[in-house]
Amino acid sequence: MAITLSEAAARHVAQFLQKRGKGVGVRLGVKTSGCSGMAYKLEFADAVDDDDQIFESHGVKVLVDVRSLPYLEGTELDYVREGLNEGFRFNNPNVKGQCGCGESFTV
Repeated sequence: MAITLSEAAARHVAQFLQKRGKGVGVRLGVKTSGCSGMAYKLEFADAVDDDDQIFESHGVKVLVDVRSLPYLEGTELDYVREGLNEGFRFNNPNVKGQCGCGESFTV
């Protein structure tokens, strides 16, 4: 399975990388955090690390370290606007539950 970006997410990342003037893509990972156990890490990547798996959607690279990959297999990263709020949404088929605030999850 792959990690993908929706067209809206890819467009948002590409625009941000262009404004930034550097970067090879976006890095997606997980960390131990929150009341449900795990939380997503999302940052712009300036280089590819040796243990990165590289996926590409709509011309944008998504880098995932091998330790995070089992928790993220099949995830689609979307960028949504709802009213005055906008941001990334993780559509992860591995999630079995999440905390009430939506900041952390379990697999």
